[in-house]
Parts: sequence; C-alpha cells; structure tokens
Amino acid sequence: MGYRLIYVISDSVGETAELVVKAAASQFNGSSANTKIKRIPYVEDKGTILEVLSLAKEDKAIVCFTLVVPELREFLIQEATKLGVVYYDIIGPLIDKMETSYGKAAKYEPGRVRKLDDDYFKKVEAIEFAVKYDDGRDPRGILKADIVLVGVSRTSKTPLSQYLAHKRFKVANVPIVPEVEPPEELYKVSAQKCIGLRISPEKLNNIRKERLKSLGLNDEAFYANINRIKEELEYFDKIVEKIGCNVIDVSNKAVEETANLIVNLMNKQNG
Repeated sequence: MGYRLIYVISDSVGETAELVVKAAASQFNGSSANTKIKRIPYVEDKGTILEVLSLAKEDKAIVCFTLVVPELREFLIQEATKLGVVYYDIIGPLIDKMETSYGKAAKYEPGRVRKLDDDYFKKVEAIEFAVKYDDGRDPRGILKADIVLVGVSRTSKTPLSQYLAHKRFKVANVPIVPEVEPPEELYKVSAQKCIGLRISPEKLNNIRKERLKSLGLNDEAFYANINRIKEELEYFDKIVEKIGCNVIDVSNKAVEETANLIVNLMNKQNG
C-alpha cells in the first residue's frame, strides 16, 4: 500500500472531520496526497462502528471520528482499544471542556452544524442576489428584493447592497439618470421596500472628481460638473417623491451607518 488509510466516522456529513484530517495530513511531506481518507457519514448504530473498526484493524488504519452521542463515542473508544486500533476523537474532548467551562450540558444532537449552516447559505444567497441585481442590470430583481436602493451614481449603492447582503437582506439597486426612465418595476414594488439615497451636490462633486482622478481621467469631465450633478439630484427628488419612499441623506455617513439606519427602518416597518 503506497498510502496511509484513515477512516472518518461521523453521525452527520463528516465534512468537519475530513477537513481536520486533511489539515493534519498536509503536515507530512507537505502534502496529503499519501493519505487516503474513507468517510463514513450518518453513523447512528454500533454495528456500523464495529464494521469500520474491523476494516481499520485489517488495513492498519487510523480512525478519526465526530460522534456527539456519548454512548456511541464510548462504544467506539472501548472497541477500538480492544482491537488495538488507533483512534482520535475530534469533537468529544472539546464538548467535554465546554460543558465544564460553561457549567451546562451539551445538546448531543447530530447535525447541528448543518442547521447553523442554513444561516450561512442565506447570506451567500443574499450576496449572489446583490451581485446579480446590481446597478439596475436586471429590473426583475426589484420585485424579488427585500430592499431596493435608489440613487444617482456614486451614492454607495453597491457597497450598501453588499453590506446589507451580509445581514441576509436581498438587495437590488437602481441608478437614477435623467436621460433614462426608471424601470416600471420601481413603481410596482412596495414603497416601504424602497430607500432613496440623497447626497449634497458639493459632496457628490468631490466624490466624482476623486473617482475620475483615480481612473486617470480629467476631473473637469461632464460626470463631475456641478450643474450636471444638480440636474441629476433634481431628477432623483422627483422619482423618490413619485415612489413615496423613505429617503436617507448619505452625504456625511459611512456605509455602515447608512446600512444600520436602513435595517432599523426595515425592522420597524416589519415589526
């Protein structure tokens, strides 16, 4: 056998245990290529444990496991000791230490990490949503969104969308340009979901000039012209008045501050 075999036993998927084993194996010859891992997930009975231990003894393999049910943990340890199989309890000792430190008993429920991961997947879904419906690229997202941000260019619509996505909100944002009629979906969605982002002409002028400089362009371009900016903001005011939505002045606010105001508004409306 040109490799070392490790059996990974878990009462859930076994991803955590496998990652730990791979991390440890990578410390030998700088690679885990010489280690073969056999994962046995969803183990809930002693029979399966005995079967795996028997194979491990035959293969001279190590058994690593994440079993949270005390009875199964103890059974595996006892049987592995009898058979002379090398074993390693990945999660058990830490649970024991936490129980002692916290002064309370663990729940001993297999698969709880997967339940917690639901929150992670919701965040990923929200981030993907923000990317897909950024800058009005697909107006269909407006009707699917939890929050719709409306504002002229350089009012932090995109970073706000991403920040709110990390808080599990699905956010679409719509740029307001005088020459372009806003998508009709903007007038169909609930006004309570829409947030207008207002900014002072002077502040926006400075932001756009700095943006042009960073791109190596002339900061006197039409994009940063103060009269053009005032025209855009007047058009923005007409649009948000027509929608009837809340408006936040972002002139002197950090993205985090604006995001917290939006979250508070949403919670107040939904609560």
